[in-house]
Amino acid sequence: MIKVEGLTKRYARNIAVNDVSFEVEKGQIVGFLGPNGAGKTTTMRVLTCFMPPSSGTATVAGFDVLKQPHEVKKRIGYLPETPPLYPEMEVGEYLTFVGKLKGVPSSELKRRVDEVSERCSVSDVRKKLISKLSKGYRQRVGLAQAIIHNPDVLILDEPTSGLDPKQIIETRELIKNLAGSHTIILSTHILPEVEQVCEKVIIISKGRVVAKDSVENLTNRLRGAEAVAVEVEARDGQPLTAPEVQQRLEQIPGVSRVVFKTERDRRLQFEVESLQGRSIRADLARTVVESGWNLNELRAVGLSLEEIFLQLTATEAAAGGGQQ
Repeated sequence: MIKVEGLTKRYARNIAVNDVSFEVEKGQIVGFLGPNGAGKTTTMRVLTCFMPPSSGTATVAGFDVLKQPHEVKKRIGYLPETPPLYPEMEVGEYLTFVGKLKGVPSSELKRRVDEVSERCSVSDVRKKLISKLSKGYRQRVGLAQAIIHNPDVLILDEPTSGLDPKQIIETRELIKNLAGSHTIILSTHILPEVEQVCEKVIIISKGRVVAKDSVENLTNRLRGAEAVAVEVEARDGQPLTAPEVQQRLEQIPGVSRVVFKTERDRRLQFEVESLQGRSIRADLARTVVESGWNLNELRAVGLSLEEIFLQLTATEAAAGGGQQ
């Protein structure tokens, strides 16, 4: 649905985007992450045909952003961080106006306004002036205008910025519900948002893509060693101490470190790390059972997206990266 190859954007001596390449499949939600000045906004502006690339290519739904910008714009819905609203207009009036601008046929316009109003939960404020709306409702109206023409691709820039916790949850759910029928690029600084909403992550630093994969795969790639959470409980009320369990787990071949985390209701919780390239879960389970203990939990522990983000961007910064 979106294909970017060797995309570069230069401003005089500065390179804002440097040889960026990635693909987004139809129906995916992809998180586009990076520190301030990383090149995210410049990349979004090229994709939405607000500015041309210096070199490289980008296509949206098969149309080239440089050669066929009008066709690309027909297929993109864009929600900038500050929604493009007219405060003196009523919500319904504004959505009708935007629908006309975006080429929605007159015969379908009322139906589309009704549909996006319902989908974005703004039906109850259609007769209200936009200036009288809360920040949360304005964000929903902004999302409604982005999908009024039923675009193939949605580009959302910080869609939950400035919202309260309840509004953030509602907006995230709405974005997830839009997936499948729309391909979505979500540009944000809020890492938990990406973990909860996105299937894939693209991380950009100093104008270069430093990672593109699922959060799970990035975790496995960066950690190298396996980390496993284990919860152990004594059988039949027998006494059991953390040092006893820790010592036994440390004897398992391939285990590099055992960390005692907590004890709750006589249940002992540990985090066990393996040596590089070793899988230890089967041996852990076998050891706990053979020791006569109950194994209540055994699950892989991944790096948080924040840890992945910091690790990748710090590595790129140390390497020099591209200029901004």
